[in-house]
Amino acid sequence: MNPYLLALGALIVLMAPGAHAERIVTARYAEPVEQYGHFALGRPHEYARLVATTDTGRDAVLELPSDEVFEDLVPRIVQLTEQSPPVLLVIISARDSGSRLALVGLGHRQLEMLAQSAPIGRANRWLNPVGVADLSGDGEAEIAAVTTPHIGGVLRVYRRRGERLVEIASLSGFSNHVYGAPELGLSKLARIDGRVQLLVPDERRTQVRAIRLGEAGLVETDCCHLSEPITEPEALHDCERYLN
Repeated sequence: MNPYLLALGALIVLMAPGAHAERIVTARYAEPVEQYGHFALGRPHEYARLVATTDTGRDAVLELPSDEVFEDLVPRIVQLTEQSPPVLLVIISARDSGSRLALVGLGHRQLEMLAQSAPIGRANRWLNPVGVADLSGDGEAEIAAVTTPHIGGVLRVYRRRGERLVEIASLSGFSNHVYGAPELGLSKLARIDGRVQLLVPDERRTQVRAIRLGEAGLVETDCCHLSEPITEPEALHDCERYLN
């Protein structure tokens, strides 16, 4: 074999493990639109385009069809495992089926849809993520969200299975958003008794319920009583300190 080709092959083998993989570092929504017209978060907050900037300075884009919008404030950069690349967790709302969660990542040239949850099933029905964390302790993060937080909210936990975000547990009686308000942080992840738990207000937002994912599903472990309905995240931090 040609000694030059042999040397070149060895160089490629040596360099491959350290090769740089492009990663998402920031993301934003662009092109406000009004064709959906739900405005659960106030105006504008319904968008046609998702733009991510990578660590090489490149912008990658995902455009939605005309019957869908990103009904959200800011894309969330998340990792489902320590080894996996950063991806974006977004909320997409469709004219005929309402909102769903989606994971979006870098494709060959632009952004691409990686996995999606089942939609709520009805227009003008929205959901608000709680957070992304390893709730089960198996090394893979789950995604928690409250569906229909304005109408009989249900706390749901999802795991990625290929191109689907599969619901693995649910519990009724929650609300982590005030309709028309831009504040999305009325629920959070918290470490309580050595486990990551979910702090989520009840339907009237006068209690903050601590929820743990166990083998049997979602279980309430404790709660904090509030003097008035929660409208700002500070009450969550007070509750976390109280429960610890």
